[in-house]
Amino acid sequence: MVLKPDASTLMENSNGTSVNQLRVTQGEPTLVTPAEDTEKGLYFLSNLDQNIAVIIRTIYCFKSIEKGNEQVGKVIKDALKKVLVDYYPLAGRLTISPEGKLIVDCTGEGAIFVEAKANCSLEEIGDITKPNPETLGKLVYDVPGAKNILEMPLLVAQVTKFKCGGFVLGLCMNHCMFDGIGAMEFVNSWGEAARGLPLTTPPFLDRTILKSRNPPKVENLHQEFAQIEDKSNTADLYNDEMQYGSVCFDPEKLEKLKAKAMKDGVLEKCTTFEALSAFVWRARTKALSMLPDQQTKLLFAVDGRPKFEPPLPKGYFGNGIVLTSSICEAGEILEKPLSYAVGLVQDAIKMVTDGYMRSAIDYFEKTRERPSLACTLLITTWSRLSFHTTDFGWGEPILSGPVALPDNEVILFLSHGSERKSINVLLGMPASAMKIFEELMQF
Repeated sequence: MVLKPDASTLMENSNGTSVNQLRVTQGEPTLVTPAEDTEKGLYFLSNLDQNIAVIIRTIYCFKSIEKGNEQVGKVIKDALKKVLVDYYPLAGRLTISPEGKLIVDCTGEGAIFVEAKANCSLEEIGDITKPNPETLGKLVYDVPGAKNILEMPLLVAQVTKFKCGGFVLGLCMNHCMFDGIGAMEFVNSWGEAARGLPLTTPPFLDRTILKSRNPPKVENLHQEFAQIEDKSNTADLYNDEMQYGSVCFDPEKLEKLKAKAMKDGVLEKCTTFEALSAFVWRARTKALSMLPDQQTKLLFAVDGRPKFEPPLPKGYFGNGIVLTSSICEAGEILEKPLSYAVGLVQDAIKMVTDGYMRSAIDYFEKTRERPSLACTLLITTWSRLSFHTTDFGWGEPILSGPVALPDNEVILFLSHGSERKSINVLLGMPASAMKIFEELMQF
């Protein structure tokens, strides 16, 4: 294998001190095709897929006491060939349909696979619990010269071996191919293929079950698409230096937060997600110094799989999530108690029925609009996803998470700790706002 040195990146440990100069030396990328002939032709993507065609980069860190990393590249590559037989659309390429929508051309040309070496041990990476595109980006291969998603393969994998015998699997995948649950099922299936096991959850590939109705019927008010006027000039704040951080909520702090939300007796019940989302929405609104009459929007995804009628089949390969929203004035959520913001979150969840989701699918069919992110917080939740169960034969990952956040408006909830009962809140904000946000996290 021809190795090409990549640029050095300064690694930092958890307290921010420089511990090592990470050098990742990447091999030549190769195309990994399915192990058998697979179906060719055009593969339909639903309107729920069209809306979120963004690239998601994630890393999984593995280290086994019994087993070194000498064979890891071959094992993971061979397993990819096998799993791509079931997940053959991932070996194709995105293109545009005659209707002007994204569609997959199942060419079978394959996923990109790269082997790489790092010049340090895994322990020296330090704190990967907060997104760090500059550092962690070295562990995911970027296709040179790709100017847009149509020029990028649907799956890119990099296996980086570390001196300690550990390794990192870095993945670059397009969200239009699957949501978190679908991605988790794919990566876990890939691990099963590596261990010579049959797939526990084979993919259900037919996305036409989520086709829009003919004619489309928009029966709900879809505020997730609403454009909000930025009276507070929050967009200007984002021209300042960005700071990335993470705030950990352990089980005790989460219980305390729920008690705070229930304190005034307005709410009958309150989940961890509802309390944390409302709390973070309020804190971010305050940290960005929004004007009292500034409208602010909360967007988050609800898993539609069990809510469709009938429910989506087990192993549904695609996006089964639907965005729901709440809009109110900044002054309103800041002046009123936490229970008020929690109530807004609960109402947004209750809205998501089969009718609402079908209406959202039809809304995109009629308008081709995408959700607007002006003065918006988009919360994405990975805390319920079992990425930590992925096993390629070296045990479960010691750490996993995103390389970067897809947008400035995104905050990510990630499960944390040995029993995964804590939640890490990952975000990026202008440095001036981050200081206020972190202070508001103390209660």
